[in-house]
Order: sequence, then structure tokens, then C-alpha cells
Amino acid sequence: MQNGRRKTRIVKIGNVPVGYPYPVSIQSMTNTDTKNVKATLTQIKELYHLGCQIVRVALPDIESAKAVKNIIAETPVPIIGDIHFDYRIAIESIKSGIHAIRINPGNIGSEEKVKAVAEAAGAASIPIRVGANTGSLAREFQLKKEESEEKYDKAERTAESLVKSALKQCEILEKYSFKNIKVSLKASDVLTTFLAYKKFASLTDYPLHLGVTEAGTNFRSSIKSSIGIGSLLMLGIGDTIRVSVTGSPLEEIKIAQTILESVGQREAAPEIISCPTCARTTTDIIGLVNKLEAYIESLKLKGLKFKPFTLAIMGCAVNGPGEAKEADLGIAGASGKFVLFKKGKLLPRSYTGEEAYSMLESEIKRYQIL
Repeated sequence: MQNGRRKTRIVKIGNVPVGYPYPVSIQSMTNTDTKNVKATLTQIKELYHLGCQIVRVALPDIESAKAVKNIIAETPVPIIGDIHFDYRIAIESIKSGIHAIRINPGNIGSEEKVKAVAEAAGAASIPIRVGANTGSLAREFQLKKEESEEKYDKAERTAESLVKSALKQCEILEKYSFKNIKVSLKASDVLTTFLAYKKFASLTDYPLHLGVTEAGTNFRSSIKSSIGIGSLLMLGIGDTIRVSVTGSPLEEIKIAQTILESVGQREAAPEIISCPTCARTTTDIIGLVNKLEAYIESLKLKGLKFKPFTLAIMGCAVNGPGEAKEADLGIAGASGKFVLFKKGKLLPRSYTGEEAYSMLESEIKRYQIL
């Protein structure tokens, strides 16, 4: 491991290099019908504006694989095709110009079919993500009930099964001289996910796509993904990440960005610091912060990008001024009276909460990268 990151081989998904020493990339997946090219492209572009760098689309049938050609023509980010069971869909998507495919060789059929996919991907010089997860383990790797009674023991045994399954799938591809491989080992259980990736990372140099699968709603997913993905990133493990949310994929990007910022893999653009509120808070700090986050998101969805900077909104005179003073822009106050800080300097007068917020919006525009 060098500079805090596990050293890996490099794969390239479209124009995005994946693996050490390149930055960890954010990935998401559309929830539109892939055959509806207009709706799918609209969502892809929304994801892109929020900071998504790679998008996966489901390809359940040949028609979807053919529709990819029109998506590729207009997408601002590389596209991965998600394929299960039918190897012909993988080959058709490759013909359509897909930038990478995700398959589970264990459910794609016979080795001859896997070989056909590997040869087509090799000829097109695109990577394959080997996706092992607990929901589709081959029977030979599934635990018997008597092997999984105690929770930690079950997590270790299941993680070992995921590792063995992924290694076998990679071996099948390498058997046919295909080495352009990225791997994921996902479980809905955080501990299982952590143990599986940690073990697999110690055995191979494949770049890894991190995620806790089927992580639930926005609230539950944000917690499970932050623990599972964040703990691995702090060990230097992980090259792309996807936060799985039952809901809008746009929510995935917000959580993913925050995870990367929190573990030092990305500078915040912007980072928003706000106090938790207490009895000393006499102004609607919660409303101001929510309004600010919505404003910044609306600018990003319009395609605006920001240089890294820090914003602070603090609601009392105890720690507030100190925290706000450390930010590039900050307001602090109570009882409807706020002071404004810019680059550590206090402006000479006080403002109402709405006046201070209005000034923040105006100043934020200075940090845009147009």
C-alpha cells in the first residue's frame, strides 16, 4: 500500500481510469427503463451534475442492450451495462458501444458462454466487473444452516464464501486471457461486506468497487454505507464506490460525496458546518441550513461546479463565532442577530438571519467554477 491506498492494476471505464493512484470514483445506477432513452439520459445528466462519474444501467433484455447505443451517443459519463443470466445481452451491449459490463460468471451460463463474453469484451478493450454478492452465490459456496448460527461466525464464513466465489469467477475470465477486471463483493450485512473486501484485497491486485448492497432507505443506507464503505476506504481499500439507496439515485451521490470527503479522499465543495442546536439557539438554524443545502444542490443540477471551500452556520455565541471564523464564509448569532465572517474577518455590523443568509448566497457564487 502506498500513500494510504492499496496498489492495484488499472482498468479504464470510458475516460475514467480506475485503481491506484487515480482518485476513488463515484458510481450510481439509473432506475429508469433503459429502453426509454430520453428518461435515462435525463437521469444520467442529473447524476453527473451532482458529481457522479460512472453510471450503471440495467440491461434485462436484448432491446435494452440495443438502446444503449443511443444513450452512449449523448452521455456525459461512462456507462456500465448490468447483465445477468443471458450472455447474449452482454455481447449485444458491447456491440452498442458500452464502456464496461458487470456480470456474475456464476449465473451467465456455461464456460463457453463466459468465454464468448470475455472474447467480445477483450476485442472491444472494455473491462468486466465481476460482481459477487450474497444473493447470487453458487450452491457450492452457500452456507449450510448449521454453519451459520453465531452472527460474527456467520459473517466470517459468508465473507469467505464471497471471496472464494469472486476468485473462481476471476479465474474463469483469466483462463481465457481476459485480465481487464474490476471486482465487487457485496452483502447487505455491513460486517460481512467489510470482512470480504478486506480478505480479497489482501490476496489480489484487482481494483475494487465498494458497496453495501440492498442497504435500504436514505436514512439506513447512509449509516450502513458510511460504516461499510468508509471503514474500507480508511484502510486504503476501494477504487470506485456506490451507495445503494431505496429511492432516488440522486440521493446516492450526496451520501457518496460526503463519505469521500469525510475520509479525506476528496475536498468538500463546499463543506457545510452547522451546530446541532440547543436551548441557546433562538433562530431557525435548521431552516437556514436546509435552505442552503437545497440552494447549492440546485446550482449543481444546473451544471455549476465549485472550488473547495467551507461554509458555517452557527446558532449561538458560545462556540459559534470561533467555528464560523475558521470557515471561508460563516454566520453566527442568536435572537435574530447574526454576524458575518469572510476569510476569518468579522464584518462590522450585525444582520437578521435572512439578511445574513442572503449575503451567503451572493458570496457563494464567487466560488463557482464555470
